[in-house]
Amino acid sequence: MAYQALYRQWRPKDFSSMVAQEAVISTLRNQVMSGRVAHAYLFCGSRGTGKTSTAKILARAINCEHPVNGDPCGQCESCRRLLADESMDVMEIDAASNNGVEEIRNLRETVKYPPQQGKYKVYIIDEVHMLSTSAFNALLKTLEEPPAYVVFILATTEPQKLPATILSRCQRFDFGRIPAHQIAGRLRQAAEGAKAEASENALMLIARAAEGGMRDALSILDMCLGYSNQVTEDLVRNVLGTSDRSFLFRFADALEKEDASAVMRMIDELMRAGREPMVFAKDVSQHLRALLIAKCSPDDLSALLDLTQEDAQEYAQQAEKFTTTRLMNMLELFMRVETDLRWASSPRIVLE
Repeated sequence: MAYQALYRQWRPKDFSSMVAQEAVISTLRNQVMSGRVAHAYLFCGSRGTGKTSTAKILARAINCEHPVNGDPCGQCESCRRLLADESMDVMEIDAASNNGVEEIRNLRETVKYPPQQGKYKVYIIDEVHMLSTSAFNALLKTLEEPPAYVVFILATTEPQKLPATILSRCQRFDFGRIPAHQIAGRLRQAAEGAKAEASENALMLIARAAEGGMRDALSILDMCLGYSNQVTEDLVRNVLGTSDRSFLFRFADALEKEDASAVMRMIDELMRAGREPMVFAKDVSQHLRALLIAKCSPDDLSALLDLTQEDAQEYAQQAEKFTTTRLMNMLELFMRVETDLRWASSPRIVLE
């Protein structure tokens, strides 16, 4: 059997196995249990936060013959058919590649036919902001007054691109970025499931690099497991191409002392190790942000950055060497360098 990527293996099958999004999940559960199912939903949020997974779970839950506390039972005929992608009652449409008015007209034609087996016919339209203006207009009337057995679930990363006429016809749910410690918890389960060993620091490093997206985190872990079943902090840094914390602390010390020679040597060390200037500039920006937070809000540092008390203390000690104004100026410069590096023919020179 072909290998299946971790993010597909660990896609939640019910609301109970979802990570974070507690308010959204609680509301949807109650709607399923009370039978107050809306005819149109809009799921908004950044990538990898669970929009499509939640849409699929909701589609199964409202068609389930014996839902358990709002969760699909997974045992009935409807659940089994939907899990095996054998049912025509749930249709998943990629709006990025089906964004024309003709596709929406075809959808309006199929809406007329009732579900084959379940109670509802569900249309999941992913990346709905990619639809053309004429396609949105063609969808309006059907979205406002669909047949009683039809439910639309629209998912998008860019709700600001949707017309107000679409937004006003949907129940909107906003999916927040997943906290790093919750991502690390799911990564631990995935690593154990793959019979691999992973250190806590390595998992937290992956979780922070994913920036709130579970799919990104599982993909990074998948790459690490492709190298070794022992996932260490060094392995994760090699896969991500990032610099370790000790290097960033040494680099910040060299900047504080205005030691240009040391800075040049360290950049040379980076380049010889095959690191990307863009990634390094981003790492330095994040390090300077941490120092700035240590300067402005030392008591909240460990909570804000998901750090241990020992790590927070290290940042606080280095932050004492800088003034707030200097840290602000340095952060502004490195953030500007990130932009400049995108268009540079010689990234190393820009960084230096």
